Amino acid sequence: MSTSDLDRLCINTLRMLSVDAIEAANSGHPGLPLGAAPMAYVLWSRIMRHNPKNPLWPDRDRFILSAGHGSALLYALLHTSGYDVSLDELKNFRQYGSKTPGHPEYGHTPGVECTTGPLGQGFAMGVGMALAERHLAQQVNRAEFHPIVDHFTYGIVGDGDLMEGITYEAAAMAGNLCLGKLIYLYDDNGISIEGSTEIAFTEDVTTRFEAAEWQVLTVEDGEDLDAIEAAILQAQQEEERPSLIRVKTVIGRGSPKQGTAATHGSPIKGADMVATRQVYAWPETRFYLPDEAQSHFAQMVKRGAEAEAEWNATREIYMSRFPTETELLLERLAGELTDGWDRSLDELTFAPSAATRSTSGQCLNAIAQDLPGLIGGSADLGPSNNTTLKHFPERTLHFGVREHAMGAVLNGLALHGGFHPYGGTFLVFSDYLRGAIRLSALMHLPVTYVLTHDSIGVGEDGPTHQPVEHVASLRAIPGLNVFRPCDGEETRAAWHWTLCHKAPAAMILTRQELPELGGGEGVMEGVARGGYIKVDCQGTPDLILLASGSEVSLAVAAAAQLSAKGHQVRVVSMPCMERFDVQDAAYKESVLPAAVATRLAVEAGSTMSWYKYVGLEGEVIGLDNFGASGPGDTLMEVYGFTTENVVAQAQELLG
Repeated sequence: MSTSDLDRLCINTLRMLSVDAIEAANSGHPGLPLGAAPMAYVLWSRIMRHNPKNPLWPDRDRFILSAGHGSALLYALLHTSGYDVSLDELKNFRQYGSKTPGHPEYGHTPGVECTTGPLGQGFAMGVGMALAERHLAQQVNRAEFHPIVDHFTYGIVGDGDLMEGITYEAAAMAGNLCLGKLIYLYDDNGISIEGSTEIAFTEDVTTRFEAAEWQVLTVEDGEDLDAIEAAILQAQQEEERPSLIRVKTVIGRGSPKQGTAATHGSPIKGADMVATRQVYAWPETRFYLPDEAQSHFAQMVKRGAEAEAEWNATREIYMSRFPTETELLLERLAGELTDGWDRSLDELTFAPSAATRSTSGQCLNAIAQDLPGLIGGSADLGPSNNTTLKHFPERTLHFGVREHAMGAVLNGLALHGGFHPYGGTFLVFSDYLRGAIRLSALMHLPVTYVLTHDSIGVGEDGPTHQPVEHVASLRAIPGLNVFRPCDGEETRAAWHWTLCHKAPAAMILTRQELPELGGGEGVMEGVARGGYIKVDCQGTPDLILLASGSEVSLAVAAAAQLSAKGHQVRVVSMPCMERFDVQDAAYKESVLPAAVATRLAVEAGSTMSWYKYVGLEGEVIGLDNFGASGPGDTLMEVYGFTTENVVAQAQELLG
């Protein structure tokens, strides 16, 4: 069998394994696998440096299927290449418990670099991965040695990806940052679910990407393997500009409905499947894997092992000269914290009164002193979010006014490894990056979102900039830890817990100054537990006041007045409901005893989060309507966030 015949056999193997998996599931998207199999085959078999037997080899090339609906193709690649994805897993495509879910899931399937599905997210996460590679290389490579960090980020993107706004946000960033080791293959088939892309997608993609400082190459025939390879090799030579390779393909190629929307997301069945098999001269046996193709694919395992062995040899030489740097690099890639990472954080002192956005900025700059993997920035709000690393400008990222891309790039940085990324914007704009926040939580990534200007306390900017429903909506995301600290001590504790536990988190921080309430060593444990007794009474409480963030000081002041009137009042600070809810029953009972039903919660936002704590007999002072333009102090008074109103509402509850 000639080389070209063998290549064609391998490509058709990928195609037919994909459509067989989709047919077996009676669900899936055959259009992309049939059209894009050649470019995927060239990339995986001729270009990429990866080791199927060690999917987490640090210096591997990364591959992202941003058009995640074409997952059947990725699973066929993983199986044939030697990853731990068996033929039985292909047969169980899209079935509960299989390694082959409907869209690729990070941490679930070996070889899957990120969870994709929401279009454009994969494109933007790849920008983060390429950025991580560049930053890590600058930090650890030495000019006199072969680089220890030196790999590419590749991806396959589709028309739908390029329609999404997040893609152009991320593309503009990548061009501005000169990420020359980022290379995307564009499956340019001109079809979307509703029909021809001409009905909604008529811009000149080439010109648009060139304007964003990308190199754009074109392969006119998606079946021309040599042309695809040549384009990728050319892209590798471009050191400054990221590359988009437009590969002209036919969606659903070889099926009776090729070139139409009908083949995008519906299984090929019956007579159409028979006809498709005839086009590719493929036997009727489902999940057929020719011996010649299997032997050829097996070479990837050998090449991958050799590539990693070469890297290991480089690492040994590097280690002999730079043992401390090597140890630090391996720790970082493993996601471990540097010894003493919290030394400067622990030594911080806070002003008697300060906004939590300011104390968070103090924490970030302290952490940066001892944690070289801390990296991040803001969506053009650094001075407002206090997210600038003053002594480490090279680790301060400038995302521009691109919240959505910022979140996905942070995810890419975390997925690559070696970094603890954070990104800031106003809380009210968290909706712009919600898709990325959701994926952070879904993938359990150690990404921290710094969300400031957290309530009507923003003031004069008015209701467009005053978040009301946002904290509650973030709390609704499974796996996201939402911290709303009341002062500097709680802010420090929130940062400490988040970095120690490598967990996705949102820091909800104030613009207005808040008093430092103290609390000693108990604050660190209390924040780690999510809720704790801030102020207690001598005996059994008559009333429990609960609050978070800026309203904790109101509750403390109100408790003092109520105590002077003879009431037994406990104040509970609840900086993180997600942490409190996972504590054992005994601890939760010690903080919120069931026998005390008279409870009042206070938070300058939507009330819906609090009813699980106050119950039917309790009340919530909150905000279930939009704010208004005016000084922050005035608005807090108008909407009832005053000590006097808390006292009055409490007395009404107490009867």
